[in-house]
Amino acid sequence: MPEISRFLGIVIVIYYRDHEPPHFHAKYGEYEITVEIETGVVEGRFPRRALRHVLEWHELHRDELRELWNMARERKPLRKIAPLE
Repeated sequence: MPEISRFLGIVIVIYYRDHEPPHFHAKYGEYEITVEIETGVVEGRFPRRALRHVLEWHELHRDELRELWNMARERKPLRKIAPLE
């Protein structure tokens, strides 16, 4: 699993060869969501507080997420993105 960040019990991943539009996955316990990188549109269910943390992290790292999405499409190794502090 290409984990790119982990914070507050939330794991963020971008999968190689994933479908468009550019997005990442966030997992928290039994919950999982996808978040579109450009729009911030969320699909899936997540506890409210954890969702706020993911969306805050997304806003801080949108440019890096775009870059990692493109790297994943090219099957290049993905670097980590700083966790939410």
